[in-house]
Amino acid sequence: MSTSVIPSNSGVSAPHLFLRTVNTDGIDIFYREAGDGTAPTILLLHGFPTSSLMFRELIPRLAQKYHVVAPDLPGFGFTEVPTGRDYTYNFDSLSKTIAAFTDSIHLDRYAIYVFDYGAPTGLRLAMAHPTQVTAVISQNGNAYLEGLGDAWDPIKAYWKEPTQEHRDSLRAFLELDATRWQYTHGAPADRPIDPATYTLDAALMKRPGNADIQLDLFLDYASNLELYPAFQEYFRTYKPPTLAIWGRHDPFFIPAGAEAFKRDNPNAVVTLLDAGHFALETHVEEIAEAIDRLLEAVA
Repeated sequence: MSTSVIPSNSGVSAPHLFLRTVNTDGIDIFYREAGDGTAPTILLLHGFPTSSLMFRELIPRLAQKYHVVAPDLPGFGFTEVPTGRDYTYNFDSLSKTIAAFTDSIHLDRYAIYVFDYGAPTGLRLAMAHPTQVTAVISQNGNAYLEGLGDAWDPIKAYWKEPTQEHRDSLRAFLELDATRWQYTHGAPADRPIDPATYTLDAALMKRPGNADIQLDLFLDYASNLELYPAFQEYFRTYKPPTLAIWGRHDPFFIPAGAEAFKRDNPNAVVTLLDAGHFALETHVEEIAEAIDRLLEAVA
């Protein structure tokens, strides 16, 4: 394991942020960690097309009371998959890698914060280890068919007919303009988005071989829809304390997906924000406070 430490520059008084790398499942997993290791743990799982960097402002706020861990998924951020690993980029693999990661750093009980791709990854983890997951915070992390917005239509066409033509048509999603749009669409005008976010994400998408990794994950996302009934059964059976906090203007995961959590877990808290897909970029204070309210009630 390698470690470096940087002070928080968020303006919030908080413990140091540690930048670590651990080899597990044959992969060098990069992750961010902060807070007292004996405090309740929150595992933060990012989505497409970003990395644990999306939690840069949330981590110091949560780390004042909680132990916070945020890994980069394989294919994203600064996690490195050796060529010889012959890794299969699908959501089952992502979940198994994160399960191995939690074992390797000795996380045995934790809340999960899931966003976008982090949702099917984290919910697979929760189904496999239901007694380990203390709570579910879903920020635009979908588990219901009605939560899929029209922005999915080009990807649905690829699921229906996985031709080279449909695959190539999705390469535009990996370009800077599309990444910028994901960050800025629906965001309130008085809360500007830091351009470093989408610029870094788009640059990392350009690494050799990464485009095909992302296109493979686009295709495999259909497997998550097949698991939605199992995710929902997990909610009904275990009723984990749940916060569905959503940017209401997200074109990918629409508010109906947040409201649906209450169908299987009537105690779920649903909060809609005046935000887009990347709600943390504009509403980090509101999200941090809502998480704290949920976890205080758990304790």
